[in-house]
Amino acid sequence: MKKLIIITGLLLFCTASYTQVLISLVFGDKLNSGKIEFGLDGGLSLSNLKGPEGGNNRSGLNLGFYFDIKTKNPSWMISTGVIVKGPMGAEGLPVYSLNDAALDSAFRGGSVTTKLGYFYVPVTMKYTFKNRIFLKGGIQLGLINAASDNFVNSVKEDDDLNYNLKRNHDFAALDAGLVGGIGYRIMKGYGMNLNINYYYGLIDVESDDDGPDVFNRALYFNVGIPIGKGKAEKKAAEKQK
Repeated sequence: MKKLIIITGLLLFCTASYTQVLISLVFGDKLNSGKIEFGLDGGLSLSNLKGPEGGNNRSGLNLGFYFDIKTKNPSWMISTGVIVKGPMGAEGLPVYSLNDAALDSAFRGGSVTTKLGYFYVPVTMKYTFKNRIFLKGGIQLGLINAASDNFVNSVKEDDDLNYNLKRNHDFAALDAGLVGGIGYRIMKGYGMNLNINYYYGLIDVESDDDGPDVFNRALYFNVGIPIGKGKAEKKAAEKQK
């Protein structure tokens, strides 16, 4: 029953999150105001798992939306939002036993890619300099929605043997850590935000208490695009008149 509740919750959260992105594209100007900037944010992510076993960075695409909330000081903002698609994991991990003699033999000498999927909510303080460069830092909370290991072994040229193992029950439902970054706004007011962020996970994401601690790490190269900000500010100016 407990597993059914968790799975149902994850499905509802996933559906709601993707629906929010679609609604945001249509009603972006409604989400913007004089005190709040709304936009879509996404780009390339390079993730890895910090643990005893060495692995290579896993590349992926992340997608979400953000809200920059102004404070009394024009240089400071509270920045939050949702990363709807937040890929994590690592490539090039050593093969382990699948408790199947045929599979163990087939993938001997191969490698494993751990693929994790999260919804993340960052909450940061953002400081913007007069030259439109900004710094931000804070916390990031996550909820896992998928976990699997992909076994790969080359059997002959241009042909790989693959086996996918679902591992949702092996990973903790929640993740949390610190996030910080630097960025630049291309044009004053309505332009895109180019930003580089780093996530430093603080929670052991593997649910096996007997095993070594494993932490998420990720580097994001993102572009933030304000949606409907110009239209919203134009309406606000007309109301003041």
